[in-house]
Amino acid sequence: MRVTGFLVAIGDCNLYEFVMSRFTLLMLQLLVAIVAVLLWQLFTSVPIGGVKLLPPFFFSTPIDVATRIVKWFVEGTIWKHLWITLVESVLAFVIGSLAGILIGFWFAQQPLVATVLDPYVKMVNALPRVVLAPIFALWLGLGIWSKVALGVTLVFFIVFFNVYQGVKEVSPTVLANARMLGMSERALMRHVYWPSALSWMFSSLHTSVGFAVVGAVVGEYLGSAAGLGYVIQQAEGVFDVAGVFAGMFVLAAFVIGIDFIVTLVERRLLVWRPAAAETRT
Repeated sequence: MRVTGFLVAIGDCNLYEFVMSRFTLLMLQLLVAIVAVLLWQLFTSVPIGGVKLLPPFFFSTPIDVATRIVKWFVEGTIWKHLWITLVESVLAFVIGSLAGILIGFWFAQQPLVATVLDPYVKMVNALPRVVLAPIFALWLGLGIWSKVALGVTLVFFIVFFNVYQGVKEVSPTVLANARMLGMSERALMRHVYWPSALSWMFSSLHTSVGFAVVGAVVGEYLGSAAGLGYVIQQAEGVFDVAGVFAGMFVLAAFVIGIDFIVTLVERRLLVWRPAAAETRT
């Protein structure tokens, strides 16, 4: 009974420490944001030596930006633009990620194909994506698909290279033992290659979320009638600095929300992976 009680106490202690560490981390993150906003407000509103370090005409103020964001959501004008950017970003993310995963696995399983096509993959990856935006607009028009195509080019290579490397990192000893035990190629794919690539894949997906949104917003910025990129471009065109910053903050919150969903999926699929604290012992 004493041993059991001791183990329960240890478990409760670890749980308490875990909760407190997460809470402390959240508080520190919020503190950074609060300090940054306060400094922004200070430098744009209080003259230092007779001069404002951040002129409001060029940097706006946190109050003006917050007022603009609240106005957008209260009036409902932002929802249409958010929805269009969301659709474009999700399509670019899904298509680019699936293509990167499938082709990355295929290249890793076909060394000859990977060797032959390697210079062409590097050549296409080196192309500036902004240069492709007008071409996609010419091919696919100013609708959502030109933005999706631009986002796919940004997402694909990030996922592709990570999945390819993840499969290539499988230990030869593990593969040899699995084959010696009679595992088929299908079983190897499921129980060896796939788990090895998952960590690499989700690492790339977190980065790809931002790039999918970047592709959609840049496409909207260069030519569109709706979307967050369009909102930012219109505000910039009339020197509405508060509108530009408000659009960027909404966009940042938008990306964090999508990344949070990817994190939840990652935790569900990588439940077998040991926690960082466990790997130290």
